[in-house]
Amino acid sequence: MKNPSHTNALINETSPYLLQHAHNPVQWYPWGEAALSRARAEDKPILLSIGYSACHWCHVMAHESFEDENTAKLMNAHFINIKVDREERPDLDKIYQTAQQLLTHRTGGWPLTMFLTPDDQVPFFGGTYFPPEPRYGMPGFPGLLERVATYYRTEQDAIRRQNQSMHEALRTMVQPPAPDLDPAARHPLETAVNELAQSFDSRNGGFGGAPKFPHPPNLDLMLRVAGSPRLCSDPAPLDGMLRLTLQKMAAGGIYDQLAGGFCRYSVDDQWLIPHFEKMLYDNGQLLSVYSDGWQHLRDPELRDTAAGIAAWVMNEMQSADGGYFSSLDADSEGHEGRFYVWDQEQVRAALTDDEFAVSRLRFGLDKPANFEGQWHLFAAEGVPDIAMATGRSESDVADLLGKAAGKLLQARAHRVRPGTDDKVLTSWNGLMIRGMARAALRMDRPEWGQSAARALDFIRATLWRDGRLLATCRGGKAHLAGYLDDHAAMLDATLALLQWQWSDPWLTFAVDLSAALLRHFEDPEQGGFFFTAHDHEQLIQRRKDFMDDAIPSGNAVAAGGLLALGHLVGDENLVGAAERTHRAAGASLQRIPHAHGALLCSLVDLMDPPLQIILRGPATEIAHWQRQCAGSLPLRARLFAIPDDAGPLPGLLAERKPGAGVLAYVCEGFTCDAPISDLNRLSDRIKGVADA
Repeated sequence: MKNPSHTNALINETSPYLLQHAHNPVQWYPWGEAALSRARAEDKPILLSIGYSACHWCHVMAHESFEDENTAKLMNAHFINIKVDREERPDLDKIYQTAQQLLTHRTGGWPLTMFLTPDDQVPFFGGTYFPPEPRYGMPGFPGLLERVATYYRTEQDAIRRQNQSMHEALRTMVQPPAPDLDPAARHPLETAVNELAQSFDSRNGGFGGAPKFPHPPNLDLMLRVAGSPRLCSDPAPLDGMLRLTLQKMAAGGIYDQLAGGFCRYSVDDQWLIPHFEKMLYDNGQLLSVYSDGWQHLRDPELRDTAAGIAAWVMNEMQSADGGYFSSLDADSEGHEGRFYVWDQEQVRAALTDDEFAVSRLRFGLDKPANFEGQWHLFAAEGVPDIAMATGRSESDVADLLGKAAGKLLQARAHRVRPGTDDKVLTSWNGLMIRGMARAALRMDRPEWGQSAARALDFIRATLWRDGRLLATCRGGKAHLAGYLDDHAAMLDATLALLQWQWSDPWLTFAVDLSAALLRHFEDPEQGGFFFTAHDHEQLIQRRKDFMDDAIPSGNAVAAGGLLALGHLVGDENLVGAAERTHRAAGASLQRIPHAHGALLCSLVDLMDPPLQIILRGPATEIAHWQRQCAGSLPLRARLFAIPDDAGPLPGLLAERKPGAGVLAYVCEGFTCDAPISDLNRLSDRIKGVADA
């Protein structure tokens, strides 16, 4: 922006979302002592606005209200205005989303607009998006500002009473444990799977109706149960639900048919028209799900979809330094989806006649326009049906579609791209590193593993300070104390990467991460982990969440990672911390089982410890054994190929000594077989577990 008329205190921030508002006429502050102390000194309520860079309605409200001089005058006169990027400050977002729901009895969302008392930052009024004038059954924002300011000046007693109630409600939401609950109780697992089956959309896949979200933790849970013969005697119903859901999502417009990668959700129940923002956290989780789905179901469509996600991530979302960017905006040129949609003439101009003949059937161009008079591409027909309709061979159709997709992608590259939020978030990088590592191992794609390794090494070099993680980095500036999700996701990611390729520094990092979790986040009295560290800024609530939201519960990921690392190195204290987390989650888990998909995944591993194989021997030989075993491993099995020259190794791993050739140490939980020195015998042992 040349010669802006206004500049506020956001100008020194690193968040692209905050910087988008740095030249608003609103006197924005970032969350911090400067703003909070000014609010107390001037006795002005705080107007807290929370959003994120890829949020469509955040852009709408910014243009309608925050860029408007008259609205800004009202905001500046009556409030201290604080703008927060919810991706950098999930601690604040979680608290005030919950408070908004308590105040309004409505679901939350973004932009979040909350009004806080200046002395204690407790909200006394709030909502989400507000239009500039009354519409949609909502008040106009300028009039609302004046009424809230008047209410604050005249109704202090009522506000004080309400704030006391809010404090109590937030306090009681941190549930006590259920001490009599067996952490290996099967009931919540069975209930959750039954609830998912009851809400399953047997026509379109997925769960429930529009808007429809992928919900990766629930898909992961179904995969784990279906892949555990001891927990599921007949996986066919689960396999059917999984196959249909994964196929339908990949064929829909929620998946980018040209570049790969998934949008956040579908506005319809058929996965056709997405909300066009692309988030790293969705794609990291879905890459894991599709890779595991391929391993379990052996469906080539699932393998190809995983490859599409990985290609998109490496092509568009990885920085030169190795870290993965956060998101792509839903909007370009001021319109949602403009970058992605086509008219028939644009498609025809980019392709040959033969390419267009098959593409119009493949991408639904022979059907009515599906997005504001244009076409958003989806896989309307499969290759066999197109071959039959056009009289071509299937190989010819596939070849023409491949060429057409490449040309359309090249044509699309000349359009104005959606904005990229290029900050690197530690927790989201953990989800993507895990996905890339699992995909690399499942499909023998070393370039994906190398991409994940670059990301992990960037995190270790840039965001790991004094035995703890920072939460975010952009432009070389890493800051903000890391949260539970950062440490848990990175532990899980590091363990996944160690299965792709062994590295002594990565193992040390995993052990250090587990120590940080226990030292800085664990609740030593009740079990489980707080979202913020013990020395974090004091907020109006210290949360301990067990249910999943857009990303898996940090408690669930921590429990799973600690359980896996505990079995790897033989540390019963780590396993005990995972068990204590499940006990602490007991009341929440019993109340709404299906909302705890990720926690139930770790419960599966607690109830039915997965097969663990440690290979020791010369690097080239154990790599051969690893490749030979990878394709037949049970879904939840873990295999670590540790070369002779590794070490010194901690705990139980120190006892896994190399021999003259390759030795395989096979364990389930803390019970291990005698070492196996023959690859065929190891293959038979693996097959026996898979068939059990």
